[in-house]
Amino acid sequence: MSLPRKVLLVGGSGFVGTAIAERLTRDGVGLVVPTRRLANARHLRVLPGAEVVEADVFDPTVLARLMDGVDAVVSLVGVLHSRPGSPWGPAFARAHVELPTKLVAAARAAGVARIVHVSALGADPAGPSEYQRSKAAGEAAIRAGSPDVAWTILRPSVIFGPGDSFLNLFAGLVRRFPLMPLGGAGTRFQPVYVGDVAEAVAESLARADAVGQTYDLAGPQVYTLRQLVEYVGRLTGCPRPVIPLPEALAMLQAAALECLPGPLMSRDNVRSMRVDNIAGGPPQPWGRTPTALEAVAPCYLGKVNKRGRLDAAQLRRD
Repeated sequence: MSLPRKVLLVGGSGFVGTAIAERLTRDGVGLVVPTRRLANARHLRVLPGAEVVEADVFDPTVLARLMDGVDAVVSLVGVLHSRPGSPWGPAFARAHVELPTKLVAAARAAGVARIVHVSALGADPAGPSEYQRSKAAGEAAIRAGSPDVAWTILRPSVIFGPGDSFLNLFAGLVRRFPLMPLGGAGTRFQPVYVGDVAEAVAESLARADAVGQTYDLAGPQVYTLRQLVEYVGRLTGCPRPVIPLPEALAMLQAAALECLPGPLMSRDNVRSMRVDNIAGGPPQPWGRTPTALEAVAPCYLGKVNKRGRLDAAQLRRD
């Protein structure tokens, strides 16, 4: 099995999608990247073999047209926030459940026999949050494509790298506020480098033994959320006291933040942090060596200098 000639990259204009697009085009893979607005993906137009098209991927007629001439699909669309609902909120239903279902139906109808779906570590039909349960339902929709559509599911932990919305979020907060009241401070995470996610997608497309498999994607080290926030504070030169919040107070904080445009936190996010976000086995498939957080984060959150290296060493000891 080898890399496909042309891939439909759904959700390709964002942080993770950009890394995947750059990785695939390095190997000569042609891309079709749909986007709601061309301006959102103008940075991808410079990639050789990348075709950026303005399209509504939720429209089955449009999806059918996008499938024409492609050999595989990479599915990346995900959202962190939604109004609550049963069994999950409308934004979760649309992005995490309905879209994968439509992608599989369109691929089957067009004879596109390969899909790699990027889900999330912690996806669980019995998970405590709507996010986790809807992600699991999306995975079930992808698996239902068998045998016509050969699938691989990747479950990354929180993803870091230049332009991320995880470490950069905390970097912005520690620069603005004198202390950090933090819900889920003891929740454990195993952050994965965006470049490793891109490599795993490419390898999944190329490997016959990846078909029908679900893989965790994580980094080499486990940290509590508190350790990560403290590390970001040291790295940016803005160390702040972290005040762990019990869940009841974290829920109140999240309820207030939900009232803001583009909320930083939601009550559903707090529920997600009832379970650790760590790999259940090897951090990455096929014996891959994951990239350390400390090898990358100082390059975009602080100066790569002696202080950054000392802070990285301190984080490993914490």
